[in-house]
Amino acid sequence: MWKQDKPDSSSSTGQDVDALMTSARSQRTEMGEEISAFVGRGVDFKGTITYQGTVRIDGTVDGEIQTDGILLVGEEAVIKAKVTAGTIVCKGKITGDIIAKDKIKLRTPAVITGGVKTPILSMEEGVMFNGTLEMTAPARDAQREVGIRAIPQGEQPVVKRITA
Repeated sequence: MWKQDKPDSSSSTGQDVDALMTSARSQRTEMGEEISAFVGRGVDFKGTITYQGTVRIDGTVDGEIQTDGILLVGEEAVIKAKVTAGTIVCKGKITGDIIAKDKIKLRTPAVITGGVKTPILSMEEGVMFNGTLEMTAPARDAQREVGIRAIPQGEQPVVKRITA
């Protein structure tokens, strides 16, 4: 009934695509996130990319990238776009304005040309950064702020006792 012993030669192209999709889905980032999509070497993309999750780019993108997720830019990637993401880890080339809501990690041999806006930036030695940088305030945890106050040196804390 099912011929599992022999691969069907007429559907080998479909099997190759499934294998590539499975391998791309099973890759994990250094942050433990699964890669949801992959723009490989030799791929030229023009337009707007909008996604959730994690995407790795090793090809060329010209246009715009929008996500709240993670953008991984490989060493051979060339991006000419307005980039808005949650977290960006870059080893390639990005030309254009970049906004990261969480953080940006620039790793050698990254080349960034344009305006960058992020609350947290880390940059390895050897990265080329040509542009402007605006550090934004990270989102604050409301619970941490409530009830915590520094007491100036030499001052006694005020203690109120409630009696019933």
